[in-house]
Amino acid sequence: MSIETNLSVKYLQDLIRIDTTNPPGNELPAAQYLAEVLRQGGLEPTVLESAPGRGSVVARLRGDGSQRPLLLMSHIDVVPAEAREWTHPPFAAEIADGYLWGRGAVDTKNLTAIELATLLTLKHAGASLQRDVIFAATADEEVGGKYGMAWLVNTHPELVDAEYAINEGGGFGLEIGGKRFYLVQTGEKGVCWMKFTVKGTPGHGSIPHDDNAVTKLADALTRASRARLPQHRTATVDRLVRALAAAQPFPASVMLPLVLNPTFEPLILKQMAKAGAVGMVLRATLHNTVSPTVLKAGSKTNVIPSEATAEVDGRIMPGFKPEDLVRELRPYIGDEVQVDITTSSDGYESEPASPLFDLFQQVLSEHDSGSVAVPFLVPGGTDGRFLADKGVKVYGFSPLRQEPGLNVLELAHARNERISLANLEFATQVVYDVVHKLCGGA
Repeated sequence: MSIETNLSVKYLQDLIRIDTTNPPGNELPAAQYLAEVLRQGGLEPTVLESAPGRGSVVARLRGDGSQRPLLLMSHIDVVPAEAREWTHPPFAAEIADGYLWGRGAVDTKNLTAIELATLLTLKHAGASLQRDVIFAATADEEVGGKYGMAWLVNTHPELVDAEYAINEGGGFGLEIGGKRFYLVQTGEKGVCWMKFTVKGTPGHGSIPHDDNAVTKLADALTRASRARLPQHRTATVDRLVRALAAAQPFPASVMLPLVLNPTFEPLILKQMAKAGAVGMVLRATLHNTVSPTVLKAGSKTNVIPSEATAEVDGRIMPGFKPEDLVRELRPYIGDEVQVDITTSSDGYESEPASPLFDLFQQVLSEHDSGSVAVPFLVPGGTDGRFLADKGVKVYGFSPLRQEPGLNVLELAHARNERISLANLEFATQVVYDVVHKLCGGA
């Protein structure tokens, strides 16, 4: 049984043309569109509004119940796009140069379209399934999930209860040392957003002094950004590094695992700098991290303010709490900096050694011979954390081949977001085969 990959092209174009920029979101029209397609396909979708205009949709294809359900999840909101910076309008879904252009093309309306096509193909084929297959396309992921998956899990948990979930955040292809790898998300870091506040002595800008809140905060932020925080190894990153190393020739096969040794890590990452994003991602997934993002101080050029604040994006490893990160930072920022936690969530890991992960490897090998699926800890956050908290085994898997001159890891949230038609076809076929095999369709 095969899937018509042109279905995902049509669905993705239709979805991109529905502007769900968040904020404000207004995902309801997209949820209603999906619901109508599902109804026409013979399913009975449920559209839910967590707040006016904040729509999500859930549908279920019944199996025989002998195994627990599989959840196909995605989000239908997108980040803002500055149209003047784009080669093609971000909400026109134009096809040009072999690519489908538009906001959400890789984050993550492409996965919504693929999962929709997969569900409907299984329905039309009358597949005999051992698991229910649940489709959930939700609001608000880009601004924290409060009006989307978090609300759904808290108010209608029965709709998304499953053994496994296929989510965004993984499946990206990359080539290292001539070997092709696909990063399958098996975990993600937690969020620890903070507000740093420093007090100082106000005064006239023409008379500098050493108790300036702005300079004290700037110094603290610089020290925090450059701090070498302790290494924290996880099973996911350990397996990733060893899998990458096993496929490399000598001496890389011996050198790469040394990144897991805190003493040698800086040297190895320096050597990997020419590999671009790979080295930066490895560093981010071996440590709790901080990035200052918003600064506020003063209101007049010639007045030294009495207070300066900064918003800081902190990310914590699975198993760590916000206070652990603050404790690691304190020697660098000093005691004068008041730290308030503004937003937090826990990280999580799903077990790579599972039937679903094995299927990712099997199916990828069938469609891209010689490639290797490797576990990946996402430095950022997804809606997967809400389900992981409920015991669902969440995997990020929206497979995309690496393409010459185009880093798919850098397309999300970027201008000129786009997906090649060849990659969309590849992803559709791979995801469909994984779902079909896992659910026992015949």
